Amino acid sequence: MYCPFCRHSDSRVIDSRVADDGTAIRRRRACPECGRRFTTVETAALAVVKRSGASEPFSRAKVADGVRKACQGRPVDEDALARLAQRVEDDLRATGASEISTQDVGLAVLEPLRELDEVAFLRFASVYRGFESLDDFEAEIALLKAEQDLRRAPEGAPSTP
Repeated sequence: MYCPFCRHSDSRVIDSRVADDGTAIRRRRACPECGRRFTTVETAALAVVKRSGASEPFSRAKVADGVRKACQGRPVDEDALARLAQRVEDDLRATGASEISTQDVGLAVLEPLRELDEVAFLRFASVYRGFESLDDFEAEIALLKAEQDLRRAPEGAPSTP
């Protein structure tokens, strides 16, 4: 690590602490040449590979923007979008992969979005699952209704189709 003040090629770590809910490490460093101190923040890189093959750093803001479009006109607030984007990032990082495809990001959004708003989920799913006809929408709506019926049924009671 180069010293940002004198450009010396070495530095000594004085203190390390976990930051950003465990997703980063904050290090306090000292330069042996000029004696000045500075802070660095280390995070594990998570890259998104686009369909074109280009790679870019994962962005929670881009996830929130995409979901915001699906939620347009729906009663979903900004805090819920931020929590959803954080959950998606956490889930993707938990896979241990350093590179993920845009398709994987889209699929990772589906479950949290289904819990947040079913209409927005259908809008988003139509793109990422490649719905091609009305039958695709009807099949997904039937699954949502079946899950809803299971949640409403009292424990131990037989469910009716």
